[in-house]
Amino acid sequence: MTTNDSTTHTSQPPVARLAMVTLDCADPGPVADFWTAVLGWDKAYGDENYAMLTGPTHALGFGRVEGYEPPAWPDAGGRKQFHLDLAVEDIEAAEQRCVELGATVPDEQPADDADDQEGTWRVLRDPAGHPFCLTDAKSWG
Repeated sequence: MTTNDSTTHTSQPPVARLAMVTLDCADPGPVADFWTAVLGWDKAYGDENYAMLTGPTHALGFGRVEGYEPPAWPDAGGRKQFHLDLAVEDIEAAEQRCVELGATVPDEQPADDADDQEGTWRVLRDPAGHPFCLTDAKSWG
């Protein structure tokens, strides 16, 4: 990962630390089970409205939202807002395993864009439709 030269460093202590990212979905259980298998994180809590996984330093939550609609991919309007990048040793093997676990592979991929290096990114969608990327671990140092 690279840092922009314009990044400002301060001697002030941080205001907060990232503890958890929570993703909206229609049914937290299957989405949490998918991410448990993909990340190898423990499921710390789960009911019909909410589930939480705990990782080495952070947590990942899933909250039921009535009328949930998955983000679009691709989405030129930018409404997906964010996605997870997962570093993997073998993109093809990781993709195959994620699909076995319930992910889907959209037709359009970043390699279709001129500025992407072919083979370094692969977009998938989790069972709730959230896009995420499998990336070459070597790119992250």
